[in-house]
Amino acid sequence: MTTHAGVPVADPTAWTTAMNNLGIVPMGVAGQPLGFDPSLGIIGPINPLMPGISLVPRPPVPAEIPVVKEIIHCKSCTLFPQNPNLPPPSTRERPPGCKTVFVGGLPENASEDIIREVFDQCGEIVAVRKSKKNFCHIRFAEEYMVDKALYLSGYRMRIGSSTDKKDSGRIHVDFAQARDDLYEWECRQRLLAREERHRRRVQEDLLRPPSPPPIMHYSEHEAALLAERLKDDGKFSEATAVLVTWIERGEVSRRSANHFYSMIQSANGHVRRLMSEKAQREEEMEQARERFRNALLAILAQFEQITAVFTAATRQRAWDHFSKAQRKNIDMWRKQCEELRNAHSEEIMGIRREEEMEMSEDDSDENPSKKMRPDDSALAAQACALREENDSLRWQLDAYRNEVELLKQEQSLAPRPGDSSPRGEQRLPFLQQSILGMQQQLRGLQEELKSKEQEMERAKEEQRRLEGELRALREKVSQVQFTRGLPFGCKELSVQLAVRGPSISEREALLLGIVSTFLHVHPFGANIEYLWSYIQRLDSKISAGELEGLMVRLPHMFKQEFSGVGATLEKRWKFCGFEGIQSM
Repeated sequence: MTTHAGVPVADPTAWTTAMNNLGIVPMGVAGQPLGFDPSLGIIGPINPLMPGISLVPRPPVPAEIPVVKEIIHCKSCTLFPQNPNLPPPSTRERPPGCKTVFVGGLPENASEDIIREVFDQCGEIVAVRKSKKNFCHIRFAEEYMVDKALYLSGYRMRIGSSTDKKDSGRIHVDFAQARDDLYEWECRQRLLAREERHRRRVQEDLLRPPSPPPIMHYSEHEAALLAERLKDDGKFSEATAVLVTWIERGEVSRRSANHFYSMIQSANGHVRRLMSEKAQREEEMEQARERFRNALLAILAQFEQITAVFTAATRQRAWDHFSKAQRKNIDMWRKQCEELRNAHSEEIMGIRREEEMEMSEDDSDENPSKKMRPDDSALAAQACALREENDSLRWQLDAYRNEVELLKQEQSLAPRPGDSSPRGEQRLPFLQQSILGMQQQLRGLQEELKSKEQEMERAKEEQRRLEGELRALREKVSQVQFTRGLPFGCKELSVQLAVRGPSISEREALLLGIVSTFLHVHPFGANIEYLWSYIQRLDSKISAGELEGLMVRLPHMFKQEFSGVGATLEKRWKFCGFEGIQSM
């Protein structure tokens, strides 16, 4: 029995011509193309070095040209093609993964060896299942071999040279549906699906961001460790994430409120560090800007030097010694250098304009009326620190009170005769003593805070008084300077007027009249904000500080009184012109 790798045929070119007319290149088991070897007289693998053989695929056969089938001679039988005028044989729909073909119309005397001899040219045959009713099923090793077997559909097979009816028959080749083919195809599809899922899973794992570390559950031990991590700058971010998770989980209770407050206080302590880091980064940015500005200025200076070189070269004394081409190049270089220098200069001027605009915005944001002296700012900082300490002590006091209440509730809920809790009894006096000490410390801090606030109020009053006196002195000095150009008599008169009292312009006189009328109908006085809101309807340009300074300059006409106690303390201005004119 011969194989597909070498099958002797009577007509060596018949099989190759038939396959080429169909457009199917004969292939071996290993996938190499098959062809007729004239030296051996058999069909074997094509040698690329064989003369007249090329591995370039044949051009596709046009659809309008009919495929011409030729006679195929085998060792035991001969295959005759059907009439080309007849329609091609029909086939059923190809099942998935089909490797089995149905061969019908076989001669009655056709044996399995003859069938293998005919269809072995299409590829490796795995099995042949022959029936007694002149048909069989042939299973090939690969799917593409089925297409080669379908080419033989419609051929008339004649065994040997016999003319007996049992030795001839018209064969019909069609797709066959086999369970083995379907099973192998399904297994291959499942394998491909698994590979695709694995590839997608690997791709998703590569693109998926790393999962955050698990957050441990709250306990006093973990809270103590977290408080230490909150104080460390390197572990602050991870510790804050754990703290936020605990708070969102609802771990805060009366018993754990003290621990959570201390951790929140530790987190708040990093604000100063962050502000200092921000100031440091801003300073580094300013230094980088300064270095960038200096580098740009150095580049501009070098541009100026190059321009000076070109200017010197274009003077008559040196210009006449250059050739025409050299003059052209020098003139082109000079123009390019001047354009680059001008563009660089415009960039530097733009940077300067931006800096000036930023400085002007910073100056406009600052309000001169809100500037305080260094002493006042120090007092305000001390007062703020005392308030923070006062709040922290108050929270600690509340935490201790909560613990005492919890201990009392536990003792009241679980009373047992003859059973005592020495730990709770020992802890209760300690907590009571701590609460008393904190209450005393809280009272002391409150008194100190009140004294600091009073000192700050007195400093503000002193500042206003000094500002009023300074303004009055400046006006007197301006009047004295004005009288330098007057005659002797006029100078004495102006000096006397300056000594007698402050000079008032017409606008200020109108304001004094309106303020006096307003305060006269308010016998209990009015604060400066209320008075300024009324005056601003008449003169929108006036400020509260200017109005208060004008009233401070006239102590015999307006006086300031304080009303209320503590948080309700309020300053009110009253009109005292009638009393002042009697005392003068």
